Amino acid sequence: MRIALIHALAHSVAPINAAFARDWPEAQRMNLLDDSLSADLAASGRGLDAAMHERFMRLGQYAVDTGADGILFTCSAFGPCIEAVARAHAPMPVLKPNKAMIDEAAQGEGPLGLIATFPATLESMPPEFPPGVTLHMALAEGALEALDAGDAARHDALIAEQAAALAARGCTRIALAQFSMARARAACEAASGLAVLTTVDSAVRALRRGLLKPN
Repeated sequence: MRIALIHALAHSVAPINAAFARDWPEAQRMNLLDDSLSADLAASGRGLDAAMHERFMRLGQYAVDTGADGILFTCSAFGPCIEAVARAHAPMPVLKPNKAMIDEAAQGEGPLGLIATFPATLESMPPEFPPGVTLHMALAEGALEALDAGDAARHDALIAEQAAALAARGCTRIALAQFSMARARAACEAASGLAVLTTVDSAVRALRRGLLKPN
C-alpha cells in the first residue's frame, strides 16, 4: 500500500512517520510538505477561502497521480478543504488528521480536554465532534513557537501544563489536536494522570483498518 502523507507543518513529518514505522511498517510512505499553508492561513485573515481549497485539491490530485492508495492529511486546521478532496477522490480513503481520534475520543464518558498549539485548530476542530461530547479547550500558548525555535522540552512542558489544568477542571481524558503535539503525550499523561489520545496514533490505526479490511 502506498500512503501519501500531506503536511502543512514540518513538525508533523517525524511523528506520523514514526507511528507508521512502529504500527504499519509495511506501508510505503510518501511525504508532501507545504509549510506555507499554515502561515498563509494565519496571515491572510480570509479563512479557508476558494484559493486555499484549490491548493488542497492540487495537493490531493498530485498524490493520486503518483499512485497513492490512500491519503492522510496531517494539518488539523483545514477540515473543509480535506473533505472536498475526499469527495473528489472517493472511494479512496482520504483522512482528516483528527477524524480517527475524534471517533475514539467520542466513545469515552465525561468532559474531554482538547489542547492545541495553533489557534485556528480550536476554531475548526470542535464542530467535528458529535453533539454529545463535552469539550474543554486549551491553547498551549508559546508551545509552537518553542518547537520552531528548537526547544522541544519547553514545547512539551507548556502542553503538559494545559493537560494538568484540564484534569483539574474535571476532564476524564485528554486529546492532543495536532500531529506536531504527539511527542508531548508522555509528559501530558504524567502531568494529568489521564489517558491521552493523539491524532497520530489514531490516524494510523484507522487508515490501516480502512485499507486492509477483508473483502
